Amino acid sequence: MISTVIVVLLAFVSEAKNEDDIQPCAKVQTSSSVVLLGSPVTATCVVRGDCPLVAGQAVHIEWRLGNRFIPSNSTVNGSDTVSEAVISNFNQTRELLTCYIQNPTPQAVAGVVIRAGYPPEAPQNLSCLTNLTKPNTMTCSWDPGQRETHLLTNYSLHTNIWDLNINRVYELPSGIHHYTIPRSGFSLSAEMKIQVKAVNELGEASSGALILEPLGATKFDPPEILNMEAVAKKYGCLRLRWSMSKDQAWIQDSLNLQVRFKTVDSSQWSEQIFESRVRAVNLCQLLHGTQYLAQIRVRYKQSPWSDWSGSQSGVTLETAPTGRLDWWMKVSGDQMPKQLNVQLFWKPSKQFRANGQNVSYIVTAQKTPGEKGKLCFTRESYCSLRVPGRAKKVYLRAVNAAGKSPPTEVRIYQPKAYTAVSEVTAVPYDDTSLLVWWKSGVTPGLIGYVVEWIPLLETGPSHSQFEIADKNQSSLVITGSFEPYKPYGISVYPRFKDGIGLPQTVNAYLRQKAPSMVPKMKMKKSWKPYIEVTWDEIPLDQRNGFIQNYQIFYWEEEGPINIVNADPDERKVTLKNINTMHLYKAFMMVSTSGGSINGSTFEFQFESFDAVTVEFIATGAGGLIFVMIIVIFLVLTCFSKQKRIKGHFWPAVPDPANSSVKRWTSESTQDSYPSWDNEEPNPIYLSHLSFLDLPMKSDKEEDDLWLNNAEDTSDLGESICGSPFIPGYSGSNSDSIPYATVIFSSPCNSPPPKEPHVYLRSESTQPLLEAEEPFSPKCYQNMTPVGMSGEQCLFGPSHDGVPEEGPDPVALWDDFPFLRALAMNDTQND
Repeated sequence: MISTVIVVLLAFVSEAKNEDDIQPCAKVQTSSSVVLLGSPVTATCVVRGDCPLVAGQAVHIEWRLGNRFIPSNSTVNGSDTVSEAVISNFNQTRELLTCYIQNPTPQAVAGVVIRAGYPPEAPQNLSCLTNLTKPNTMTCSWDPGQRETHLLTNYSLHTNIWDLNINRVYELPSGIHHYTIPRSGFSLSAEMKIQVKAVNELGEASSGALILEPLGATKFDPPEILNMEAVAKKYGCLRLRWSMSKDQAWIQDSLNLQVRFKTVDSSQWSEQIFESRVRAVNLCQLLHGTQYLAQIRVRYKQSPWSDWSGSQSGVTLETAPTGRLDWWMKVSGDQMPKQLNVQLFWKPSKQFRANGQNVSYIVTAQKTPGEKGKLCFTRESYCSLRVPGRAKKVYLRAVNAAGKSPPTEVRIYQPKAYTAVSEVTAVPYDDTSLLVWWKSGVTPGLIGYVVEWIPLLETGPSHSQFEIADKNQSSLVITGSFEPYKPYGISVYPRFKDGIGLPQTVNAYLRQKAPSMVPKMKMKKSWKPYIEVTWDEIPLDQRNGFIQNYQIFYWEEEGPINIVNADPDERKVTLKNINTMHLYKAFMMVSTSGGSINGSTFEFQFESFDAVTVEFIATGAGGLIFVMIIVIFLVLTCFSKQKRIKGHFWPAVPDPANSSVKRWTSESTQDSYPSWDNEEPNPIYLSHLSFLDLPMKSDKEEDDLWLNNAEDTSDLGESICGSPFIPGYSGSNSDSIPYATVIFSSPCNSPPPKEPHVYLRSESTQPLLEAEEPFSPKCYQNMTPVGMSGEQCLFGPSHDGVPEEGPDPVALWDDFPFLRALAMNDTQND
């Protein structure tokens, strides 16, 4: 077929009377205006003989494809008015081919648009889905293919219901690859054939035929589990009853049912598929006494599965626990003799089955359980026991409502001072676990290891977890409820045939980040030109990782920044080359492997004594004079011979031995410094005398008082009724040390007593007499008051209670000035 297309032409208007009658000068003929992309194209240009452009002159024809010239042959059939062009590879999807005549410049006389592309591919993946909601419809969709045709391609959907002999064709708009068939175009229970056809200018293609029953192309609504219960007398079985949704409950056909189930503490689902018209199934071979969760979905024959239903739970019948428990223990001595404190930990082994919901644990001293032998009963996974030191083993059992498990024998070993583990390391393994490895030498009797870990921010044995490792292992991946940024203590214990060895412990983090706080820096001490800075330790719960470095940044105004690294364990650093005259700023940066955090900036200045002195001197003569005054005052104070000054800083201490009551005055007996008015103070500056009034008691009571208190004279310097020489004096506020205390048997204001006064020696450290023995006082005689007779030995030992014969009483007055004063006092009272 030859197609002729006339485009933009430069034509000559003939001499016809009708000026609107326009005739082209030439025509372009091609084998096809639409060709396969990349195929050759041939075109012919024929110029009319009466064309005014070629009248009476030679004809020269040229070709252009778009804007470029292409080779041509102008001697086709021996005529100059016919030219042929050949394009060996047309690789453009659309282009204009134009024929030109030279007269004398090129004039376009004819042309044609050539398009190229590919025939359509057969549609792929045809599928249909029936919707049972009202109104019922069936939607079919397909894939047009991976290759672009570059040509307009139309699709049509063809259906054929064999039983009803109904054929329908549904035309689709260009570019649409799906179509929804109305309810009138299909029957739910009748099979039908569905096919898609694609057509463009280069050809057509059809998809494979899809034969289906519309009900089998339905995606049902999620079904519903009515209940899930244990089957009577069938251990490990659950009966599951279910139904379709309310809108699809009318469907009674046999459906495929898929059930997935798991235990409540598991993350792995198990699946089973059933095919039944009955809306109930049994799940068997389950664990005893275990709670399960289940979900279901349905489909009809090969239709798509519905979405999963909601979860329903059920518990299988209980039986006694089976299997053994993994355990380990810590043993320590007790303050009670022959007693051991035992902390026992356990967990289910791979073979253990609780077979019940409420599981407890019992530890007994006998293999056959009894009330007397019960040591512990708990629902936790640990127990603290106190057992006799001679105990060798205890027995651990799991208990539920159906019975007890077989006993797990737990041997009690004394802790051993064996070291078999070294260089323990723990690093993150993934987002939920840690990798622990260790080194150990060849140790006789080694049978394995225990790896224990506990969160350091928690207390109590309930947070402890452990794993048992074989003796040939040197690493272990531990998985638990590890939290990021929280510290964990991990210990590796060696296990021997006769006990547990010493552990090696290391701390670890699952993940680290910058600390939550920066400690405050403190200026501990300074000396020119250094300042020592310290800080407190960051609380463990705010470290968020291992502290790797403390860095102090400090600088003076407009000066360079100095950086000092500190040892994380010492938490102190010395800042050097501090200019005493400048103000500095500083801050601290704390780092872990997960990040760093900067503290707030603060200002400081050198505050040593040298700096203060320099500052005073720098102020000029006033500062220098002030410093000189301070120095002169200190020299005069220390070396001055003025007793007035010395008496103020170093008060005179009286010598009781060199004193006389006759020389006492009211001023000299007061607790005051020597008078500043007298140039030569009275050298005899005495302590006060204290007079104690004792209540009247019987002779027996008085004897007891002496027997009980003869050694206690610590408060004899306190005056009960005041000194007769100092009005209102109580003695409690005095700094002086009393020399002696006089005890009266009657109040001080009463008449003179008929009995002799009692004199007690003070514990003053002042010297008495040179001849006195400091620690073995002699028996001194009491002077007999006027009008009385008799002697009494109060100081020092006496033989048989008889006073020793002494010198003349008159001579004793000179040796005891206090006693002389008392005698004078009695005379005056009389």
